[in-house]
Amino acid sequence: MNSASRPPGPPRSLGSKALVPVHFICLAPQAQKVAIVGEFNAWNPDSNPMAQAFDGSWQASVSIRHGHHQYAFWVDGTLQVDPRGQGISRNAEGQRVSLLAVS
Repeated sequence: MNSASRPPGPPRSLGSKALVPVHFICLAPQAQKVAIVGEFNAWNPDSNPMAQAFDGSWQASVSIRHGHHQYAFWVDGTLQVDPRGQGISRNAEGQRVSLLAVS
């Protein structure tokens, strides 16, 4: 599984908290369901489902506050790190997750 994440545009403001749209791509063409989970959505796979594109990749854009965040892909019920993430960490349950810096 390959993936990429990148901010696609300038930050937008929601009150006093700046949000940046981040586009996530997960290459898992055989998957039935993929979501992006992380600290920014309380690790809820129902919050940010990804849509499958014609090339088999799964994509979603999520508006995320500035700062450092843990996240992962939820692929058919299994937590998967982003191989193109900015780093690896462990979440509160000790699972390996990816790191994202949003600025």
